[in-house]
Amino acid sequence: MRLTQIFAAAAIALASTFAVADDAADKAIRQSLEKLELEVPVESIHSSPLPGMYEVKLKGSRVLYASADGQYIVQGNLYQLKDGKPVNLTEKTERLGISKLINAIPVAETVVYPAVGETKSHITVFTDTTCPYCHKLHAEVPELNKRGIEVRYVAFPRQGLNSPGDEQLQAVWCSKDKKAAMDKMVDGKEIKAAKCDNPVSKQFALGQSIGVNGTPAIVLADGQVIPGYQPAPQVAKLALGAK
Repeated sequence: MRLTQIFAAAAIALASTFAVADDAADKAIRQSLEKLELEVPVESIHSSPLPGMYEVKLKGSRVLYASADGQYIVQGNLYQLKDGKPVNLTEKTERLGISKLINAIPVAETVVYPAVGETKSHITVFTDTTCPYCHKLHAEVPELNKRGIEVRYVAFPRQGLNSPGDEQLQAVWCSKDKKAAMDKMVDGKEIKAAKCDNPVSKQFALGQSIGVNGTPAIVLADGQVIPGYQPAPQVAKLALGAK
């Protein structure tokens, strides 16, 4: 069952009808999630800010909530009213998880366009050299660099592995000068590079795990994912505001 197919509250029949300890709650919740046949493995289960509910973190940063006995599984946003304003706690947790995953990517495995002068922030862009809007964003990378934004490209063949985009991205990542190869490929020029061990499939899987389903997908330093093309001034504003 896909995550998007889970109802907001799914009743799972279990024998337990009494309060359970944390270790028992962990076991009960995992048993319930196994019955849902999620495609994404559970990473951790912790008490949530809402009394009586547990926060379930899935691999790739997605979050679910569950009752201690595992009878109820909830998919959705948990808000806290703080100083009269709603704070999306689910989004906050998911962003933190995404930021850890994205910022853990070795810089050597990315195609980097450094900031001009002081580096004020950085963005990580899931890209495909066959994607027209990726080309449009790439044309504005110099403007982002001038504004102090470092751009780190990671690979995401939008038509899947073994597609033309996948072949092109592998050629870029196997080139001695990945940056020059990226520029040429985006300009429609053919490049040749010997096959090599490369992170394209790994980065594609990472993108899928955090919900990327198209390109470009821009990830800010704080883990916020911006789907699709955005003009350089808007991206720079968001990137500089990310904490």
